[in-house]
Amino acid sequence: MKLTFLGKETTGDQSPTLFATDRDTYVVQGWKITDPEALEALKDVPDHETYVEIPAALMQHLPKEPVDGDRTAAHR
Repeated sequence: MKLTFLGKETTGDQSPTLFATDRDTYVVQGWKITDPEALEALKDVPDHETYVEIPAALMQHLPKEPVDGDRTAAHR
């Protein structure tokens, strides 16, 4: 999988980050969710998936045009 860096939002020692892939997807680095109430609401996630929390400001880095074969950005 080829990753293309799109941007990050650094606060203190934390840096949630957004990447586009060459598989028509995005990869996000975010905060592990530890809140018990949120985890209970999200309990039905399959073993091969996960949830991460990211700041809303990170979404400013989503491209308006496709990135390296990323066709999904053009459909937003």
